[in-house]
Amino acid sequence: MTIADAADLQRRLDDVDYLADRGLATALYLAVSLPQPILLEGEAGVGKTEAAKALAAVLDTPLLRLQCYEGIDAAEALYEWNYPRQLLSIRLAESAGHKIAEDDLFDDDHLIARPLLQAIEHPGPRPVVLLVDEVDRADDEFEAFLLQILGEAAVTIPELGTRRAHHPPIVVLTSNRTRDLHDALKRRCLYHWIDYPDPGTAARIVRRRVPEAQTTLAAQAAAAVARLRELDLQKPPGVAETIDWAAALTQLGVPRLDPEVAAVTLGSVLKYREDQALVRERGTEWLVGD
Repeated sequence: MTIADAADLQRRLDDVDYLADRGLATALYLAVSLPQPILLEGEAGVGKTEAAKALAAVLDTPLLRLQCYEGIDAAEALYEWNYPRQLLSIRLAESAGHKIAEDDLFDDDHLIARPLLQAIEHPGPRPVVLLVDEVDRADDEFEAFLLQILGEAAVTIPELGTRRAHHPPIVVLTSNRTRDLHDALKRRCLYHWIDYPDPGTAARIVRRRVPEAQTTLAAQAAAAVARLRELDLQKPPGVAETIDWAAALTQLGVPRLDPEVAAVTLGSVLKYREDQALVRERGTEWLVGD
């Protein structure tokens, strides 16, 4: 699919209900057109993962997601051998009186491809969008492991050799910045910081995701969440929590946000008891702007 420029991509993202500003649209356009991996950083819940999903929807191509976590290794990210199938092949060969060679056990028929290898081997015609989500949760060794994929669109399997992509994936990495990533990883990537949207944009996003929500309610929820971020919270709410709150209020049939309703629905937007206590101490009248 041909994308004319960053403004064209921004319009197409809008068509799939992702409201990107010009800076993000430009960064994603360069990631596609150069092509070059892109690292999206920002607070949790600002729409980093959704940006990758929206990009895949615009390009009409699959999204392959690798969710990172502490201790993730190549077996979970790249490939692993199907040991039960290997054992079955050995037993079938023995029952037939045949000898089975080692190469017959370590071939594609006995290989389980994980997201990274699936992205490299994708047949096309369009490259997939490979989302490496929350890469900051992984350790230093996994970052180093990613360098070959980011730099060469290739992976090495000791038993089978190096596999190179015929259609290099569009790689989107996300980070909540719980730790600093290494310069070697950043050098291979474009970079864009996604900030919290202003209340007006947040209200538009809520209306896209919760179309049944009243316009006034969406605006009030967005404004209230902006006020919450002024407090010293353990976990400031993001766009995702704003959407959840608006959905909960709509489900309750609430036409507008008032102090009483805010008090009983804080659990939709604040997920720590201490944060809720801080808001109640400040007053839900302040929260809703009364």
